[in-house]
Amino acid sequence: MNRQEILKLNALIHAPIRLAILSVLISVEHANFTFLKENIGATDGNLSTHLTKLEDAGYIHIKKKFVGKKPQTLCSITESGRNAFMDYLVQMEQIVQLKNGNS
Repeated sequence: MNRQEILKLNALIHAPIRLAILSVLISVEHANFTFLKENIGATDGNLSTHLTKLEDAGYIHIKKKFVGKKPQTLCSITESGRNAFMDYLVQMEQIVQLKNGNS
């Protein structure tokens, strides 16, 4: 991997909160908004903005429903999101290898 390829990292995923969201969602069937907020440490508005960006890109699916009279937002990673996240991880590993002189 050359330096030009490093610049091709997926900027949508590379943002810290979106990276954290996908890191959580890749390991679970789905997560509700409160769980994500508490585990990532984001505010409601900030998390909502990042979830919308990921949903618009087709990386996550958001389902809104009611449990009793309380609204609940469930998020899950899509196949496209899973593939993009795995590609991102491969790129990061290549960067680490480049830095260590193993490439």
